[in-house]
Amino acid sequence: MNRAALALSILAVVLSATGWAQAAKQALLGSSKPHPNGLLRLGKNAKFPASAIPTVKNSQKVGGKSAADLVGSCQPTSVDLGTWCLMAAPYPLADNEVGKNDYFFATQKCVSLGGYLPSAAQLIGAANSVKLASVVGDAQLTANIDLDPSDGLTDQREMSGTLVTTAAGSSAAGSEGVSDGATGNPKTGQPNPTPLPANPAPDTLQYVTVYDNANKGGFAGSQPVTQPQTFRCAFNKLEGAGKESNQ
Repeated sequence: MNRAALALSILAVVLSATGWAQAAKQALLGSSKPHPNGLLRLGKNAKFPASAIPTVKNSQKVGGKSAADLVGSCQPTSVDLGTWCLMAAPYPLADNEVGKNDYFFATQKCVSLGGYLPSAAQLIGAANSVKLASVVGDAQLTANIDLDPSDGLTDQREMSGTLVTTAAGSSAAGSEGVSDGATGNPKTGQPNPTPLPANPAPDTLQYVTVYDNANKGGFAGSQPVTQPQTFRCAFNKLEGAGKESNQ
């Protein structure tokens, strides 16, 4: 008889006599259930049973952060639109900001808050989720409309980040001009250019405005980039964004 087999047989008899037969079997052949310092066999499906996989303490958090923190969230003052957020109401102008809210102001203000000025497509796409500015005949519950008759009731619209030009040619989008002191390239015999004034904010460069249009969204024309208008900011979801105060 093989010596190894004989030794196993003797060990089994001894352990059986002392009540350790089952423990010996698990130690020698393994088990489908986890045991301290024991062999773990695969199940009939060639996989470890779920009970054999240890659970993680505090598995609801990773590095002390919840799932909401890891995937990002929106401020209570913003509407959650999936992967991004949009201010639920237009940006509230301070007293010293009234009349200054043109395209330059709006884009820079949104960036300073950690976001950006939304495109016309984004605003129209969000019309069913936020109360966009709208005409006086729209529903008050689903749109921002003028309700103060003391200064007249006017149709309202909002600025978007989408730009258009109302004239042909590259100059329609503005120009940095030609500065005094600019010179041509002497290596190629280029003559000195004629100084021209800059035009960084032409009336021909305009932003598209939109309105609620009964939750369907609608285009409301365009205005020169220097024209003040109501606006709101959009934000990408950031880890732990719900704890910030800049939205």
